[in-house]
Amino acid sequence: MGAVLRAVEVPERGGDTVFADMGCAYDNLPPELRDRIDDLRAVHSFVHVFGYGMSAEKRAHMLEQYPPVEHPVVRTHPETGRKTLFLNSFFTERIVGVDDEESEWLLDRLAMQAMHPEWQVRLHWEPGTVAMWDNRATQHYASSDYYPQRRVMERVSIKGDRPY
Repeated sequence: MGAVLRAVEVPERGGDTVFADMGCAYDNLPPELRDRIDDLRAVHSFVHVFGYGMSAEKRAHMLEQYPPVEHPVVRTHPETGRKTLFLNSFFTERIVGVDDEESEWLLDRLAMQAMHPEWQVRLHWEPGTVAMWDNRATQHYASSDYYPQRRVMERVSIKGDRPY
């Protein structure tokens, strides 16, 4: 459903988090594209992000525990009823029921919706800053522009409902 993040140690510069309103991302798609994606489903997996540096054996073990799952491309927020895009370029592997070329095109096109500054907010962290967000309606991206400095955060994830 969501997450809470608290900044413990922040870099002198950089390390901001960008949040995107995925309801706005959906609303601002062309109507014919919204119609095309409203009933589609996508496969999500940790493999390309968290599994990147794992050995094949470790990745196989983790896949047993956390297999890929299907979610709707457009989910309905259970409290507001608003439609939101529910995919991203990191965890969404493919669109179900379309050929590879269309799947790739749709994923690229829809993931770009999160990159419009018109529906983003950028949070600059200070020690002790706390942020809470709704994963059903937002995406977030932590800027990694602070190396070699450190950014130490404490995170709590809030379990949610099954997307529909």
